[in-house]
Amino acid sequence: MVTLGIDSGTQSTKAILFDLKRSRVIGTGSAPQRLIHHPDPAVKEQDPRDWIRALRTAVHQALASAPAGTARMVAGMAVSGQQHGFVPLDRNDQIIRPAKLWCDTCTANEAEGIIQKNGGLRRLIQKTGNGLPSGFTASKILWLKKHEPRHFARLASVLLPHDYLNFWLTGEKTMEYGDASGTGFFDVRRRKWSEPVLRSIDSKLISFLPRLISPGGTAGDLSVSSAKTLGLPSGIPVGPGGGDNMMGAIGTGNVRPGVVTLSLGTSGTIYAYSDRPIIDPRGEVAAFCDSTGGWLPLVCTMNVTVATEAMGKALRLSHDQWTRLAAKVPSGSNGLKFIPYLQGERTPNLPHATASYQELNLENFTAGHIARATLEGITQGLGYGLDRLRSLGIRPQEIRLTGGGSKNPLWRQILADIFQVRVVKVASEEGAALGAALQVAWVIGGARQHDLRKLCLRHVKLSHKESAHPK
Repeated sequence: MVTLGIDSGTQSTKAILFDLKRSRVIGTGSAPQRLIHHPDPAVKEQDPRDWIRALRTAVHQALASAPAGTARMVAGMAVSGQQHGFVPLDRNDQIIRPAKLWCDTCTANEAEGIIQKNGGLRRLIQKTGNGLPSGFTASKILWLKKHEPRHFARLASVLLPHDYLNFWLTGEKTMEYGDASGTGFFDVRRRKWSEPVLRSIDSKLISFLPRLISPGGTAGDLSVSSAKTLGLPSGIPVGPGGGDNMMGAIGTGNVRPGVVTLSLGTSGTIYAYSDRPIIDPRGEVAAFCDSTGGWLPLVCTMNVTVATEAMGKALRLSHDQWTRLAAKVPSGSNGLKFIPYLQGERTPNLPHATASYQELNLENFTAGHIARATLEGITQGLGYGLDRLRSLGIRPQEIRLTGGGSKNPLWRQILADIFQVRVVKVASEEGAALGAALQVAWVIGGARQHDLRKLCLRHVKLSHKESAHPK
């Protein structure tokens, strides 16, 4: 059996064709996506139609790179998508305006307004299990109501990015529990909408929301028109998919206690499986549902490879060049410290914060020191999140790395040293897409919990030679 996994991220969409019998990827494709330029750096928006274009291109590439006849063998597909984005549709299912993304922080005032209208942070956490950072969907909807009332008057449907792709694939509007957890108006304990929070935004908002589906359900069947566009069999099941973190958990085998996943991408996410809701009274750990039937306590920081890329560009050094220089610098960078808040921060919740290098002197004012301090500053921020998870009862036995930053051996060692736990790179570089491919295989097979763990045990490979142990 062959399944198709899609990962629609902030910068690109990727597709993999996974042969479950041979346990290997047999086709890959990708296509870039761009942010819409805006003079305000807090505004981060994309046109959802660009996601469709990228999905189409990525799937065509994957099929072209696979053995002849693979398209006919595809038994199902699922989509992983960037969380928290807001896709507003009108009564005719037309896009009203560009989607606001997870990293859009211009809605910080609206987030604070929702918190206060619900009795403060503690009361809000009682209602939903989560705090409300500016990145969550709720604040974006209130922003539309306050700043673009004409657009809000047309609003008839609220979808998240992966929901919109599922809608294009199937013609049905659905949202699964994991991605719904990141809206800010979903009660993660009961897996239901929080009507008090919805009413605090708008009395009609609940009528704009799609049908909720469980992780073991389907978003629908692939429509004739979308199948023709993609070159796939019509009528194949489209799994529920989920947020990129939920799919990344499956794609890294994070479906049992003791395993922690760290994704080193544009942002950084660190999360673990739990068989019960993990509620943080401070609201820093997101109490998400996962896409297996359990929960996924998660911490997100907003400045990871975005910081290393900016640093490399400023120093005019390639990734390999600045890594070699950083490796010559001792741990601690001779006192140089980096605060990595280049685009605000989510954990801790500081949407208006800025970045800085501190304690510069003539000894540490070198490219190597700056490069190492950048890695250490990012990692300390992630370490703050891991400490919060530990304080709530998560006991990591192993941290599995995914994302572009996981390829850097120096960074892997810094992570192991600061976290004081073994870290190991996942062999597949497309954890979220693999998670989507495995999820739909699980759904087709009957969606029994122990079967998903077996699938992950068989198909998720670790690169043990690329592991690091704390010194």
